[in-house]
Amino acid sequence: MNGLISAVGPVVASIPSPSEHTWYLGPFPLRAYALAILAGIAVAVWLTRKRWVERGGDADDVLEIAFWAVPFGIVGGRIYHVISSPDAYWGPGGDPLKALRIWDGGLGIWGAIALGAVGAYIGCRRQKVSFPAFADALAPGLLLAQALGRLGNWFNQELFGSPTTLPWGLEVDPSVADYVCSNAGLTCEAGTLFHPTFLYEMLWNVAAAFLLIYLDRRFRLGHGRVFWLYVLFYTLGRVWIEMLRIDDAELVLGLRLNVWTSILVGVGALIAFIVVGRRNPGREETVSLDAAEPEQADAARPDPGR
Repeated sequence: MNGLISAVGPVVASIPSPSEHTWYLGPFPLRAYALAILAGIAVAVWLTRKRWVERGGDADDVLEIAFWAVPFGIVGGRIYHVISSPDAYWGPGGDPLKALRIWDGGLGIWGAIALGAVGAYIGCRRQKVSFPAFADALAPGLLLAQALGRLGNWFNQELFGSPTTLPWGLEVDPSVADYVCSNAGLTCEAGTLFHPTFLYEMLWNVAAAFLLIYLDRRFRLGHGRVFWLYVLFYTLGRVWIEMLRIDDAELVLGLRLNVWTSILVGVGALIAFIVVGRRNPGREETVSLDAAEPEQADAARPDPGR
């Protein structure tokens, strides 16, 4: 670790960046980014199993569904990252082969959620359980997984925010700071501190996860409403955090692409939460499709006494 004190004008406290992001176990590299992602997946699976059982599901369903959702999500996250930040891969001096080096960092949450949802849907159909109900069980765990995943950005010294003199400013290696500031059109002097956007998002996600758990238990939300709240809460935080970042990003009408994505997805999530709540208030009586289908058939069958 770098020293705990750095200076911008007057001496202030700061957050150090790790000096290493890869360790070797013999010839095998252990990368902090990959370890953070794996830790996030483990926590998400653990919490989802507990919540799924509380909803009447089988704990083993979660591992079976994760078998489909996790690889789909990783591929989707990488595809979105490469598309939304193409210069490093397809721009001047770029290297297309870097698109395959996922261990160097770079997973876009929007692609991960979108393609991960496809994988989860496949898993739910194979297990014959309700996809919206499973999404509700998963939502808080997703936020905790994203929070842990941000530790990988800290170790990689990437995706930090603009310069700051706040006492929790982030120390960054001078070579990394010079490169990022130069690309952003900024002049950063030696010892400049930066907004630790990884930490902001970690704290936001953890708080949102606990809020989701509380609201779910308090109001017995179901039919996908917990998941839509997850999307809404996450995008609310992502908008202001994204505005602080100075790393390379595609701009649309003067705003970063991820800002527009957060706004549009957040509005869509709010609409979905309201519409689903009006159509299906409360929580599902069962998460099993096998159990639900006979009930639906009985409800649709004419009453001979009428």
